[in-house]
Amino acid sequence: MSKVFLSVVIPSYDEMANLQKGVLDKVEHFLSKKQFLYEVIIVDDGSTDGSVDFVKKFSANNPNFKLIENSHLGKAGAVTTGVLNSKGDYVLFSDMDQATPIEEINKLLPYFAEGYDIVIGSRKSQRKGSPWTRKLMAKGMVILRTILVGIHGISDTQCGFKMFKKDPAQKLFKIINKLHNNFNTISGSNVSAGFDVELLFIAENLGYKIKEVPVDWLYVETRRVNPLKDSIAGVIDLIKIKIKDLRGEYK
Repeated sequence: MSKVFLSVVIPSYDEMANLQKGVLDKVEHFLSKKQFLYEVIIVDDGSTDGSVDFVKKFSANNPNFKLIENSHLGKAGAVTTGVLNSKGDYVLFSDMDQATPIEEINKLLPYFAEGYDIVIGSRKSQRKGSPWTRKLMAKGMVILRTILVGIHGISDTQCGFKMFKKDPAQKLFKIINKLHNNFNTISGSNVSAGFDVELLFIAENLGYKIKEVPVDWLYVETRRVNPLKDSIAGVIDLIKIKIKDLRGEYK
């Protein structure tokens, strides 16, 4: 049986609006032209808007796509489930809205040949179309993250476009899963700023080589971002990471 070269993990929570725009068709159209075996794992996070049936129908007609149905654990839980069920030599997690298009993997892949274990997309200052509140949140997050957690040499921890070699991916997400007790069912939307920070913090502590690469990114309007609420939640997440670090939980 041929080895899977690339696994793409896409979390999905009430994503019917994006699905109807044809985002999965765009992903399939791009990857099907590649000269390697791939899989796309869509992890549904307890959707109630009909998107599960949509993905089921799409997967039935596209054998490289598969659906995993979770209870509602939040984005971190969905991504973790997908990565731990992946088979690829390389694993990418990407957002359903494709704010960073799947084509941007062409910018990430070459760096693995240079010895990097993790290659992450970075929006840096190129946040096209993003409202000033989102830009302010991003700048505040960088300052607080540097003060509370550290993480050296990475300017954008929050871009939802990250790729890993297989072994680092499995190790990191097993640690994340254990730290969060397999994650717990939640209510409402939950996109935790702390997830990406914690993931990269652990990776840095384990000595993995991380490369940050500028990628194209276009702001996509979402009702799930609340500047005040999410900023407060982000600060709380950073404090929790700092407390865990002081307790030695990341050792």
